[in-house]
Amino acid sequence: MANVLSAPARTFLARHRIGHLATADAAGTPHVIPFCFALVDDTLYFVVDSKPKRQKGLAIKRMRNIAENPAVAVVVDDYDDDWTRLAYVLVRGRATVVGDDAVRSRALDALRDKYPQYRTMALDGPDHPVVAITAEGAHFWRASSA
Repeated sequence: MANVLSAPARTFLARHRIGHLATADAAGTPHVIPFCFALVDDTLYFVVDSKPKRQKGLAIKRMRNIAENPAVAVVVDDYDDDWTRLAYVLVRGRATVVGDDAVRSRALDALRDKYPQYRTMALDGPDHPVVAITAEGAHFWRASSA
């Protein structure tokens, strides 16, 4: 299968620490949150981590939405008051909870490589599902001098 993400889009995603994840429930009600991610091939991974949340694991809103409607979008962007420096990547894809232990381990390794906070955080067990977002389409845009 050909890569969905271009080399410039991959480079852009690799150098950014935060993105915005858009999910929707079965009725199409949108929900957008900032999130930490790691890119491996054409797959973005995130984990439900130990930062304080009202609910845990699969019960949090983004996870309930993914269970009802796996279509998601991710935006990672650069904003600057100098609009010649604007840039973004929009990734559309499908989100699934990772069930394979080897894939989960690789995803957590990639996340821990990118985010030192995850190196000391316990991320095992049902309260910490790992999600794979398989890119099905992507758009990379930058202003002319970005």
